[in-house]
Amino acid sequence: MFKRQALRRSLVAGTAMLLWTAPLPLFAQNFSKDMKASASSPIVYPPSKKVEQVDDYHGIKVADPYRWLEDADSPETKAWVEAQNKVTFGFLESIPERARLRERLTQLWNYEKFGVPFREGDRYFFTRNDGLQNQSVLYVGRTPDDPQARVLLDPNTLSADGTVALTNYAVSDDGKLLAYGLATAGSDWNEWRVRNVETGEDLPDRLQWVKFSGASWTKDGRGFFYSRYDEPKEGNLLQSTNYYQKLYYHRVGTPQSADELVYERRDHKEWGFGGYVTDDGRYLGIVVTMGTSPKNLFFYKDLTNPEAKVVELIPDFIADFTPVGNDGTTFYFRTDWEAPRGRLIAIDATRPERANWREIIPQSRDTLEAVRWVGGRFIALYLSDAKTQVRMFDREGKFVQEIALPGIGTAVGFGGKPEATETFYAFTSFTQPTSIYRYDFATGKSTLLRQPKVAFDPGAYVTQQVFYKSKDGTRIPMFIVHRKGLKQDGKNPTLLYGYGGFNISLTPSFSPARIAWLEMGGVLAIPNLRGGGEYGEEWHQAGTKLKKQNVFDDFIAAAEWLIREKYTQPARLAIQGGSNGGLLVGACMTQRPELFGAALPAVGVLDMLRFNKFTIGWAWESDYGSPQNPEEFKALYAYSPLHNLKPGTRYPATLITTADHDDRVVPAHSFKFAAALQAAHKGDAPVLIRIETRAGHGAGKPTSKLIEETADVWAFLVRTFQMTVK
Repeated sequence: MFKRQALRRSLVAGTAMLLWTAPLPLFAQNFSKDMKASASSPIVYPPSKKVEQVDDYHGIKVADPYRWLEDADSPETKAWVEAQNKVTFGFLESIPERARLRERLTQLWNYEKFGVPFREGDRYFFTRNDGLQNQSVLYVGRTPDDPQARVLLDPNTLSADGTVALTNYAVSDDGKLLAYGLATAGSDWNEWRVRNVETGEDLPDRLQWVKFSGASWTKDGRGFFYSRYDEPKEGNLLQSTNYYQKLYYHRVGTPQSADELVYERRDHKEWGFGGYVTDDGRYLGIVVTMGTSPKNLFFYKDLTNPEAKVVELIPDFIADFTPVGNDGTTFYFRTDWEAPRGRLIAIDATRPERANWREIIPQSRDTLEAVRWVGGRFIALYLSDAKTQVRMFDREGKFVQEIALPGIGTAVGFGGKPEATETFYAFTSFTQPTSIYRYDFATGKSTLLRQPKVAFDPGAYVTQQVFYKSKDGTRIPMFIVHRKGLKQDGKNPTLLYGYGGFNISLTPSFSPARIAWLEMGGVLAIPNLRGGGEYGEEWHQAGTKLKKQNVFDDFIAAAEWLIREKYTQPARLAIQGGSNGGLLVGACMTQRPELFGAALPAVGVLDMLRFNKFTIGWAWESDYGSPQNPEEFKALYAYSPLHNLKPGTRYPATLITTADHDDRVVPAHSFKFAAALQAAHKGDAPVLIRIETRAGHGAGKPTSKLIEETADVWAFLVRTFQMTVK
């Protein structure tokens, strides 16, 4: 089964910043009405020189005075980064509560975290973090909860500071070999290696220049398929654009130079390839993507015939076709073709014409996110108003039963072979940490396998879902979490978090860092904005390109609703988002600066006229549009955060966060925005940038760095909202 959603998410501008994962303590919070501004003297920001750089976009002259900050390795930029960090960390270090926040975060981050187990051969594999390990460890055992399970791969031993992360891995069907990818300092570039599962020893294999790729073994265990790019030019590793991905086959024990080029398209530099071997071992399926568009092609190659050519089963970008499995020559796909909320169809490769496509599971009211072909059943994962429901169907599409979940939340997993007798899944909610369950096909029952213990009382909080109207009258759902007995007096510090893009859904998920916010007396609000995938492809498209302003209107309307319903007031309202969510925060704080008390844009896409110039930025044009298109340029220019800062404006207190090794959304976005914001801002509220070193977009960030960054962000809000932490 090909993990299409995981591959697409790896390309988009924000998967790493969707949620934090850390538990926290009980804090008391008080407000002092007459408390004066915390800073004893105005902040003196480092100077940011301006250069005479003007670009012509379709006859419109656009200045870009901070273009020099795009060169992250220049001595000038490095000096600027050092100066900015000196000011920012000087400010943060002056907050007395910061040390206590970090201490308590460290205590409560310390709980076991498990990944969903899976079986290959006669072995079970799963990840575990004992609590404070910088990276989760991969284990292998004879049962899914084997107390004697041994460490197979511990990435914490690969670097002193925990910045080498295990990004992806695949086990051969016999359970004897492990192919795994490593990333250093948060980069999207991976190096793949091969390990003997029995001995724990690495083989000589080394595969470089791999990005946005998994691995899929052939049935004989002799090798695997993977995708890579050509080696980038010297000195441009973290910024050069990524085009012409190629699909290769690597035979274990041979050098990468001997790898077989399976498929490439020199006529389509934007195409990406995800190869997977079907469960029966007969076919190589090739999912062809173009950027972050949800539409894809599907090709296949008969692996039983060495002379077989690649067949283009779905040759046009008409919809999403996520492979689910196959029964001989019949391929099953989860698709939104003529079904924007999703359905399951079957295509017989011997009769591939559209007239012969068969519907197995029809579209329903709820959004069909994914389908698994396991245990002789189709397990369908739906979103019902952004909450998971799981339904089981037989191979003809007849409903069998619903798999009961332990509450309202999010379930993931349900992998396995078509002949499996069991499957595993994870369940989480805003107040329940991720727990692991085993589902038995014979009994039709779920059994709790692992449940972490976190030092907080989930019964002290309440989660509700409300619906509000956006600017154009569209009904938007929003989750609100807070302590029981909260007074709606307009005085509560409130954190409004959003994303709104790339068909990504924000569903209930446990975040111990956010538990800290709740225990401090804060309110957490998460709206499901247009641009996401909560209600299918129509919902997604309603927040893209020329309609992107809908996303910002939805977020602003959420803020206005929270104020109107007396949860909070502008001076107590913080907005937060990462990557595409960083764009959301940047756009909203520039459009309505008076509406917010604090803004927290993380690794944001903030220069909408040059986002497509770096690494994989071109791929986001499916959501954003292109500055090279006159009509789309007008829309981009109208909301681009960098270009809509107005001198002399009182902006909310702002803490921009980014990292020097981010090669997804290059740090130049945040650098330029910070320089322009500091120049335009009028008022005493701090507008700062925190630049992490030896870190990237967010995936694989060490626990120690997560704790430090979380403590800094909460300390910034404590100072801004004049909160007392006891």
